[in-house]
Order: sequence, then C-alpha cells, then structure tokens
Amino acid sequence: MLVFCVAALLALGWVMLYSSSMVQVGARYLVMQLVWGALGVACCVAAAAMDYRLLKKLALPLLVVAILLLGLVLAPGIGTKVNGARRWFSASGIRFQPSEFAKLAVIIALAWYGERFQRQMSDWKRGVVIPVAAVGVVLALIFVEPDRGTTILLAALSGLMLLVAGARWHHFVPPAVLGVAGLAISIWQDPMRLKRVLSWMALEETKADAGYQAYQAMIALGAGGWTGLGLGNGRQKFGFVPEHHTDFIFSIIGEELGLIATLLVVVAFVLIVICGVYIAWNSSDTFGLLLGSGVSFLVGLQAFINIGVVTSALPNKGLPLPFISYGGSNLVVMLAGIGLLLSVARRARAPEEIARIRARLIEGRDDNPFRARPELPEPAKGVS
Repeated sequence: MLVFCVAALLALGWVMLYSSSMVQVGARYLVMQLVWGALGVACCVAAAAMDYRLLKKLALPLLVVAILLLGLVLAPGIGTKVNGARRWFSASGIRFQPSEFAKLAVIIALAWYGERFQRQMSDWKRGVVIPVAAVGVVLALIFVEPDRGTTILLAALSGLMLLVAGARWHHFVPPAVLGVAGLAISIWQDPMRLKRVLSWMALEETKADAGYQAYQAMIALGAGGWTGLGLGNGRQKFGFVPEHHTDFIFSIIGEELGLIATLLVVVAFVLIVICGVYIAWNSSDTFGLLLGSGVSFLVGLQAFINIGVVTSALPNKGLPLPFISYGGSNLVVMLAGIGLLLSVARRARAPEEIARIRARLIEGRDDNPFRARPELPEPAKGVS
C-alpha cells in the first residue's frame, strides 16, 4: 500500500508538472523531474535494501555535515541568493537545497538519541534541553536563510519525535512558548512576511497585492468543480498562479482534475502516514520506531502545510507538496525516507511477538506502546 500510494503520487506529479508548464518551458521541467525521480528511486531502493540500524553510527556525522552545509550556504559567493533568500548551492544549472538534507539528518539523529537515552527521556535535561539545543542549531541556520516554513516544519517534527521517544509533554511548554514568541517577533519585523499573514487574514481585500497568488489558487480550485476542466485545459497556469509548478501545483490539480482528484491525493497522503505509523509500531527496536515515526510525520506534516496554504487554511509557507511539486532536492529526500521506512518494515517484529504485545495491551498489562524495545539479534546463518 505504501509503495502504491507513493508511485501514484509520483506519476500524478509528472503528469501535472508537464501539463502546468508545457506552455512556458515545454518538457524541460518534466525531464529534470524525471532525472531527479530516477535518482530518488535509486536512493529509495538502496535505503530499503540496507539495514537501517547501520545509520546509528552515522547519526552524529550526518547531523554535523548538515550543519556545515547550512552554514556554507549562507556564505556569499558559495550559496545562491534567489528572491532575497540563500537556500541553494548551484552548479551547472543544478540546485541543491541543504535544508532538505537536514530534514533526514535531524530525523536520524533524534532516532539515535531517543534510543541511546530512552530510559532518561522523561528527564528535563536529557529529554528536552540537550536535543532541543542540538536541533536548535539547525533551526537557527535555516531560519536566517530565511526559510520560516522549513523551520516550523522541523520544529514540529522534532517535538513529535521527542514525545514519541518518551519526553514529557509539559516540558515542551517553555521552549514552545519561546519559539512562538520569537517567530511572531521575527514576522512583525519582516514587512514581506507580515504582509503575507495580514493578507491571509483578509484575502478578499488583498487579492490584487500580497494575497494575489493565494486568491488565484482558490479560483483554480473553485473552477475545477467535481471533475475538473480536463487535463491540460486549466487557465490559472497561464501566469495567474506564479508558483503553479512548485508550491501551488495542488491548485492546478484541482482545476484540471477536480475535487475528486484532490481528495484522492489527500487520501493517498493519509494512507502513507498510516502505513508509516504501522511500520514504526511493529519495528524491531526503538531506533526503528523513532525513525519510521519521523519519516511518517515529515511526509504528513509537509503535505498538510502545503495543502493548507493552497486552500488558504494557512498563511503562505513556501513548502513543496511531497512527490508532486517540482524540486529535485525534496523529491530525492522524500524517496530516500520512504526507502528507510521499507527497510524498517523488512526487519519488523515477528508476527508471533506482535500478537503477544497486542494481547498484553488488550489485557491492560502494558499501557505504554512506545516503551523501550530491545534490539533483536541477527538470525544465525542458514536459519530462515
């Protein structure tokens, strides 16, 4: 089910990318996305074939590499500045966004930390202060790019992973309040982003200015009706929705394929999250539990934010729709994450052990499904 949903979203993304950009650039975006998709599928297969437990030794090095890349991208002459933001490395027309790599690095690092200190996660210092300080370095570097959307996404993802690992929820109240206050102050001091929030609150009044793109996206969704105008027959892609091939491609899906297609996209993401949580639940150890949960939360939260922005339920955050929006870095990272989920699934608990755990839960003898899990030993050679 997981593979089917991801494959369906990939295929839909390629079709809609060509439909939305064929007038402006022909098949250029499609060809580039196919190349990135092939690389992503290769990473997915490699990640699924490997033993995910090998990543425990690479958790801290990957986090250090992510921090170094995020620092380098801010340096003038190294990082590429586009629309006032330094988020990319560019070479020969190819862009790489280090914040996408940082997403997986943070998930792997928190999964390792959660297993390493699983008995102490309920403590204030071990459960919140140390991991929040480490992740805070990554968030700070992404924040000053600036990339508020990814900062919010990673902060929420990290909090959820720490809660699953055993941290006390009330320990998160102080850092959460400080984070929200800091975000509010930064938005208040940033005229462009403040204008986005104000336009979201009064979209009709700002439809010709800051709310133009969001308003046009709503028109596209409304024009599609139940079954859409037909593939290739959309009108909003002709310059009305500027980011129609990236962050706002969901609106083009709604216009050309209709409400039914957009609801199926939502269902596909929900199924991906459910499959991911199921895989994490049945993992053989705590590292697999946290790794699977982190990847599932990443896909679900990013899809939720993107669809929320396109439907004007949330202010504009600038996050791509997983597996569908144009963008190579995000596509490769998301497919690599799916590969890690498949790796966790391939080494899941035995059915007999799962049945015993469920029996204990039903009988009330185990009230903590996210308890510490001993790592299963490797089977002896010659034993199936």
